[in-house]
Amino acid sequence: MVDGKFATSISCMDGRIQIPVNDWIKKNYSVDYVDTITEPGVEKKISENIDIEQIKSKAEISIYKHKSGMIVISGHHDCAGNPVSKEEHQSQIRKSICSIKSWNMSVEVIGIWINDKWEIEKIKE
Repeated sequence: MVDGKFATSISCMDGRIQIPVNDWIKKNYSVDYVDTITEPGVEKKISENIDIEQIKSKAEISIYKHKSGMIVISGHHDCAGNPVSKEEHQSQIRKSICSIKSWNMSVEVIGIWINDKWEIEKIKE
């Protein structure tokens, strides 16, 4: 049995965003731990259904073994793995939210954008 409350972050591998994302999730959703699944430009992969089997499998471990109650999908400014506009990132995040919800894991799914000041902005669906 795992002690503590978990959330799941699906984010870019970029090390600049890990601490701000994890801190924001912990503060805003009162969790103790954040399981982090990383891939470069992950919101593009999920929104376009590219190689998502491993991402989904890792999310299942977090949800079913750690009892995570939510998934947070993010994108960020200055992404080397997905060098597109802010608007395109945010569109991909919205599509990723829909895709992740289709996995039917019965958890809350939200999207966030990490801006050029490394601040978190919640994405409206």
